[in-house]
Amino acid sequence: MLFRYIAVEGPIGAGKTTLAERLGTRLDATLVLEETENPFLADFYADRPGAALQAQLFYLLSRHRQQTALRQASLFNQVTICDYLFDKDKIFAYLNLDDNELFIYQRLYDLLARDVPAPDLVVYLQAPTDVLLRRLHERPPDPEAAAFDPDPAYLRELNEAYHHFFFHYNTTPLLVVETSELDSDASDEALDDLVKQIRHMGAGTRYYVPRTK
Repeated sequence: MLFRYIAVEGPIGAGKTTLAERLGTRLDATLVLEETENPFLADFYADRPGAALQAQLFYLLSRHRQQTALRQASLFNQVTICDYLFDKDKIFAYLNLDDNELFIYQRLYDLLARDVPAPDLVVYLQAPTDVLLRRLHERPPDPEAAAFDPDPAYLRELNEAYHHFFFHYNTTPLLVVETSELDSDASDEALDDLVKQIRHMGAGTRYYVPRTK
């Protein structure tokens, strides 16, 4: 495997965690999953003033702590699969924070980002908003998670923000995967074909529509 550190990204409902887990098993890789517990999420969903900044900074610091711990542990001597890209934190920040909050956020982000190792490859999972909504509604409820009722308008705006971010992304090689037909229960053959695409990736950006049959 040419790429030792692979980040899997995509908007809510794209299936990045499930795919990261399956890729981790297939590639015998170290799996790094984002710490999703955030004590400020419930207040954010309830539109409490100031909660958006609190939730955003909590995620930023949590992701930074996790990423710097990886570097210190020298885990990149073997293949490592992570179900998020540190840079994506800015997508949510610019979507959810006002100008004054963004000023504070951006200064802290610029300081922390210096410590974070860039992945060797990013796999961006792309899907239409209606597909993301369907998948979210089909998910079993998580009693330990903060209540999240996906708002179609917000999810559409988020999806468009992801498209914009990755259209301009050129920090690392990027594999864009159209996942409308690639659900979490995709066949082993479809997963094998995706692994083949990853193994043959070079520099720049490649677009890939999986074979699902």
